Amino acid sequence: MSQTKSLRHSRWECQYHVVFIPKYRKKVIFGQIRAELGDVFRRLAEQKESRIREGHVMADHVHMLIEIPPKYAVSKVIGYVKGKSAIHIARTYAERKRNFVGQSFWARGYFVSTVGRDEAMIRDYIRHQESEDRRIEQLGLL
Repeated sequence: MSQTKSLRHSRWECQYHVVFIPKYRKKVIFGQIRAELGDVFRRLAEQKESRIREGHVMADHVHMLIEIPPKYAVSKVIGYVKGKSAIHIARTYAERKRNFVGQSFWARGYFVSTVGRDEAMIRDYIRHQESEDRRIEQLGLL
């Protein structure tokens, strides 16, 4: 379990399970982009005084367990992370792939759920999501 943090006049423990996808859910997060995005997401979250506690970039979506102080709205932090990472992808890979167009790399919405005291279960889910997806695909092939 994580420990509570404090601001000037409050103690807090605000963690969220967030999932978002690239536009049209194409499997475009691969290779170097996929490996690089984890570090990009962490740096962007730190700029909003947030911390990504667990994360996994799948081929067609992103899972993260993020800790956001109560002075920031979840929508603002996630919007910032998605927007700035899209700009990074466009600047870094636009010459190689024409379909990486800055602001429109990520789909408009996202899923968010408060974690509360189920942190261990959420961490385990994020860590094993890719292997579980592969297992389900294999069952579908039979």
